[in-house]
Amino acid sequence: MINIYCDESCHLEKDRSDVMVLGAIGTEGKSLRQIYNDIRQIKRNHGLDSWFEIKWTKVSKGQIGFYLDLIEYFFSSAALTFRGVVATGKGQLNHSLYNNSSYDTWYYKMYYLLLDPFTPPSNTYKIFIDIKDSCGGKKVRKLHDVLCNNKYDFNREIIEDIKQIHSHESEILQLCDLFIGALSFYHRDLYLKPESSEAKRAIVDKIIEMSGCLLNYSTSRNESKFNLFIWQPRRGF
Repeated sequence: MINIYCDESCHLEKDRSDVMVLGAIGTEGKSLRQIYNDIRQIKRNHGLDSWFEIKWTKVSKGQIGFYLDLIEYFFSSAALTFRGVVATGKGQLNHSLYNNSSYDTWYYKMYYLLLDPFTPPSNTYKIFIDIKDSCGGKKVRKLHDVLCNNKYDFNREIIEDIKQIHSHESEILQLCDLFIGALSFYHRDLYLKPESSEAKRAIVDKIIEMSGCLLNYSTSRNESKFNLFIWQPRRGF
């Protein structure tokens, strides 16, 4: 059984960002206890409470060592994998031209692009999505239907469940927030601004160094550790 934890950044239709980032971290259920213990030990190593919440918006110069250690932990752990989708051109979408009934429909199509390659039928999955509002339950059920139907998984034997959870319930979900925050920071061109946080730039640099990826390009679809897809709208989309 693989557990997958999903989060998003700049996901609202009118949030003054032209970029949306979706991310997912996967791990085998049997590895969860060890991963949580490891992350809490990293917190204690840096003088933090074991329940300190990992969050991109909390990244600061004073805690940079802690966050860099988390990035190193992810890349050194064989039990953790990441897939991210960076959707650009969000503000110029033409939903009617491509049969999207609304921005929400497009949003869940992007979620499909995130999760479908991340859930090959050789395993079984439980998917956990960060709660952003009180209206997501119906959409999550629809996403479950679409993912299962594409895999002919009509009895839900591959993707057993998709449900929403709060970020404080899972440190793996919090770690996902850190990665998508870094991708959003990079693709919104904040990385290049001299007034931007040095600590956040250091995290982006660490991800580039350890992944060996240029973050403005898609990785190979078969990349297993740090998989990235850059989605761009077709002309007129």
